[in-house]
Amino acid sequence: MGCLFVEYPKCSTCKKAKQWLEEHNITFEDRNIKEQNPAKEELKEWHEKSGLDIKRFFNTSGMLYKEMKLKDRLPELSLEEKYSLLSTDGMLVKRPVLITEKGIATGFKPEEWEKLF
Repeated sequence: MGCLFVEYPKCSTCKKAKQWLEEHNITFEDRNIKEQNPAKEELKEWHEKSGLDIKRFFNTSGMLYKEMKLKDRLPELSLEEKYSLLSTDGMLVKRPVLITEKGIATGFKPEEWEKLF
């Protein structure tokens, strides 16, 4: 079963996640989040399918998140505004993002990923 693996190639967590996929012989489509940032519609679809809090889609430890002072601003934004914001720059999105037929995961936790296959 194939899946979509959205990553930032320079990210060490993404490298570990990619290695995990390869070790488990999982076929995946690889997408660089910096070059192909998810569109607002994609983010909305992923969020709804994931069942996760929208905050889990934000890279809260990223420099851009901190520079934009999003910790304070996010609670005031509507869901639509959050999708729009995430779609402006791949560096705002928590990565890697794994999209499978069974579900979606943000970040890399092997135990969460195993449930998606």
